[in-house]
Amino acid sequence: MANLVLVVAAALIDAQGRILIAQRPVGKRMAGLWEFPGGKVEPGERPDAALIRELKEELDLDVARDDLEPYAFASHAYADFHLLMPLWVIRRWKREPVALEHEALAWVLPGKLKDYAMPPADEVLVKRLMERPQ
Repeated sequence: MANLVLVVAAALIDAQGRILIAQRPVGKRMAGLWEFPGGKVEPGERPDAALIRELKEELDLDVARDDLEPYAFASHAYADFHLLMPLWVIRRWKREPVALEHEALAWVLPGKLKDYAMPPADEVLVKRLMERPQ
């Protein structure tokens, strides 16, 4: 059985209804693909706490737990691991996002998400955001 990897992600939505996506850096698995910000849940860490930590580390954002809105989750079997990824919608945060760990950031309208190459696990989330944007 493949290892289960739990990661968390956020669809940060600005006042214009655009969603923030981030480009994976060179040297990382799936480099160059676009993703929703987030990352791995550490052992013993709550998923919501992991997301708040990851957003601070990756984007220098401060997000309050009360601003996390559960939205959807993805479950995807890669060749060597199975990924489970809850996705939250976030509409409030402090400061402007800065690409501290990504090649680039982009604010994208839901209908344009399909124009960006993303990891297979993100496809179900992209489809849902395009069909029923928050």
